[in-house]
Amino acid sequence: MNTGQALIRALLAACMAVSAAGCGELPPYREGEALSAEGKNEASLERFETAAKAQPTNARYRAAYLQARDRTVNGWLDEAARLRQTGKPDEARKMYERVLALAPENARARAGLEQGERDRRHASLVQQAEDALKKGERDTALAKLHLALAENQQFRPALALQQRIEQPTGDSPERALSAAFRKPISLEFHDAQMRQVFEVLSRASGLNFVFDKDVRTDQKVTVFLRNSTVASVVNTVLLTNQLEQRVLDGNAILIYPNTPAKQRDYQPLTVRTFVLSNSDAKDVANTLKTILKTRDIVVDEKRNMIVMRDTPDAIQAAEKLVAVHEMPEPEVMLEVEILEVKRSRLQDLGIQLPSQLSLTPLASSSGGTLTLDDLRHLNPTRIGATVSPLNVNVNAAVTDTNVLANPRVRTRNKEKARIQVGQRVPNVTTTSTATGFVAENVQYVDVGLKLEVEPTVTPDNEVTIRINLEVSDIISQVQTKSGSIAYEIGTRNATTLLRLKDGENQILAGLIQDEDRVSGNRVPGLGDIPALGRLFGAQSDNKLKSEIVLSITPRVIRPAQRPNLGSAEFDSGTESSLRLKSSMLHERSEPAPNPVAPGAAPTPSTEDTLRAHPRHAPAAAAFRSTGWRRPGRDTPGRPRPSAPRWISRPAPRRRTR
Repeated sequence: MNTGQALIRALLAACMAVSAAGCGELPPYREGEALSAEGKNEASLERFETAAKAQPTNARYRAAYLQARDRTVNGWLDEAARLRQTGKPDEARKMYERVLALAPENARARAGLEQGERDRRHASLVQQAEDALKKGERDTALAKLHLALAENQQFRPALALQQRIEQPTGDSPERALSAAFRKPISLEFHDAQMRQVFEVLSRASGLNFVFDKDVRTDQKVTVFLRNSTVASVVNTVLLTNQLEQRVLDGNAILIYPNTPAKQRDYQPLTVRTFVLSNSDAKDVANTLKTILKTRDIVVDEKRNMIVMRDTPDAIQAAEKLVAVHEMPEPEVMLEVEILEVKRSRLQDLGIQLPSQLSLTPLASSSGGTLTLDDLRHLNPTRIGATVSPLNVNVNAAVTDTNVLANPRVRTRNKEKARIQVGQRVPNVTTTSTATGFVAENVQYVDVGLKLEVEPTVTPDNEVTIRINLEVSDIISQVQTKSGSIAYEIGTRNATTLLRLKDGENQILAGLIQDEDRVSGNRVPGLGDIPALGRLFGAQSDNKLKSEIVLSITPRVIRPAQRPNLGSAEFDSGTESSLRLKSSMLHERSEPAPNPVAPGAAPTPSTEDTLRAHPRHAPAAAAFRSTGWRRPGRDTPGRPRPSAPRWISRPAPRRRTR
């Protein structure tokens, strides 16, 4: 008795253990599953973490915790990206730090923090550019924007400010030039030495000019420029005398001959790396080689990157060309509805009478072949008869089929998208060799509906779509002599090119296939009697009608962009000299100085300034020899011009008798 009770207790304990193992889950785990089903990832993560800590060796709890952590982290990362894109960097940084606190090894969060730091640095550069622009320091503002765009070519605040700065002139000035290079000036020199012209420019602007040893400073120069700038005068003199310049610093300019040897010696070169996102590196490299004549360029196809080495002007021009190539490709969502309607009517009604009677003499009674004597003694018992069966057909079948496909396809500009709805039918072909070996080859044929679309998005948000529609179905099966089965396939095709507006719907219909087949087996004469003819024959009426309707609606997801004016059009210099401006001829001059108030001390002239310093005596003599004067100061009642003016007249010729 005691043994039986002990056995019962052991069985009960085993049952309780099995029950606990099967359904003895911890309450935090069950609560976490319920919260996860409701989409509350953060709350479920806390419950799963509690369950995993309670039973560290439970693999099920550990897996649930890791899955909940991944869902929560992904949600936080998406939220951080949204905050960063909407201009809330501080909140995005807190979200990334929250992710790293939960998953310290998350590379996406670390990259987000680094990107946030770059965004803050770029925003600071943009703010500095704004402040410089308010002070009138246009060059400094563009230099700050260049630093930001060098790291992020798509930084929108920097692009917007750059476009606003470049909009009036269509290009940016040289960065290293000081404000003195844009001072207003008027010059009139006739057959003056180049040394004299640059000495006047140096005293008027405060710039320093350094000449290469091969520059002829005594060659004659004729210049007539009024209300111009120092930059325009320098550029004009250099351009007309086959000279080139290099900006050494904010106040010094080197003048050297424009020859290939001197270009190699003095022309500065810059290395620039372009990492492309929306264009192909080969195409961009071909553009740079063709437009800028750049020779030192390397294409990294693996990284889709371009490295080029050229002059600063060529680098700036390349940045504008790359910005045009890097505009995102337009994308369009195609909402397609395809409806295939099939209607089939089959009626098989009538009596199919025997159509064939066969009489065959039976074999000889002796078991041998049939002889003429056997034919002479033929009787009804010696003739076999075969009659085809009698069939009564009463059948009517009605079939209505609607095949609907409603795909939504997103594709890029000028990229084909293919939609296929149907099945692949095997088609078996048999080949035999001279040795008698027979091999079967199976080829699959696509049967059903195939649609190919190729959209082209225009800048005015219209979509040109090239449509190729093909509808095929199996008509019948054909059995070959070798026993293989082939299929007879019917096909309907439609190809068109249409242009729709964004959101405009277009319906293409009319692909109709209408079949009406009548087949019968009748008794001649009697089967043609109306109504009663059905008693003397069988007739099958089969009507089949199908129609294809296609509805397509394009919706532009990313519209086509037009390049801004600064990138679409800019001055590139001459055929022999690449310059973003030619070169600063369009630079706007500074406002003219205010007139001197009555009673105020007059401003000393440039000639007086030169005379006051003994080391500038040759320059003062040059001023006197060129006949410099300031209009408005020597002529009473004449208004003062907006810029100083220098006039050079040739020395009068002496008459000899």
